[in-house]
Amino acid sequence: MSHNKETTTMSSNNMFSKGKKSGHECELRPGGMLVQKRDSNSDRNSDSAAMSTIMVKVKYGSAYHELRISSHASFGELKKMLRERTGLHAQDQKLMFKKKERDSKSYLDVERVRDGSKLVLFEKIESRERRMLETLRIAKKEKASKSLKEINHQVQPLAHKVSALEAGASTGEVVAELHIESLTENLMRILITLNEIFAEGDLKLQKSEQVRRVQKHIETLDTLKMKREKNVPQKIKAVEEQQLKHWDSVVVTTKWETFD
Repeated sequence: MSHNKETTTMSSNNMFSKGKKSGHECELRPGGMLVQKRDSNSDRNSDSAAMSTIMVKVKYGSAYHELRISSHASFGELKKMLRERTGLHAQDQKLMFKKKERDSKSYLDVERVRDGSKLVLFEKIESRERRMLETLRIAKKEKASKSLKEINHQVQPLAHKVSALEAGASTGEVVAELHIESLTENLMRILITLNEIFAEGDLKLQKSEQVRRVQKHIETLDTLKMKREKNVPQKIKAVEEQQLKHWDSVVVTTKWETFD
């Protein structure tokens, strides 16, 4: 008996050594059969590929799908074909063969799937939910990034105008109240928009930086307004108040005309 085991071992070793000498590696298949290790590229391009095509039947819900596929294909490739038939994403598929879930990287012939074999397909609800949440997260991130870029473009020209008013005030120039009010209102609107943006990670830092930037411009305008109140004569104030009332009436009239 021991002699037979030694003979089998020697035989296997000889087969491995012959395989190595010939430049081919060997692999042990189910059932103890020692065969040349398959090269996935050369196998699929070989002349025998057409003869290795099999028909498998896959049950999904109440429907049955018959597919022709190479016996050397992987379960992952079969899932891609099933996606075209069922619309079910490959990552959300649970493919069962002989009451056992099969890995996408496993090969049909290695798992003994033959012509006429029957498989069952289930949907992985948790996988689908995770993928949908990830898709939603990416979409929110892209939306936040786009919104922050748009706001940055809006703030730049307003920031230049604030700087110009500040520079003029520093040289003794009288700053028009209408300009201060208009810029403050536009910046406040941007601040409200920033507050509505949902951001995480680096985008959250960008948002916080943009909020600080806008608040700083608003504070500058408030300072200019207070300085102006101290320095502008009453006559100029009275004229500007009339201009502001006229501006408000124009805006109201325009809104009512639009409403009608």
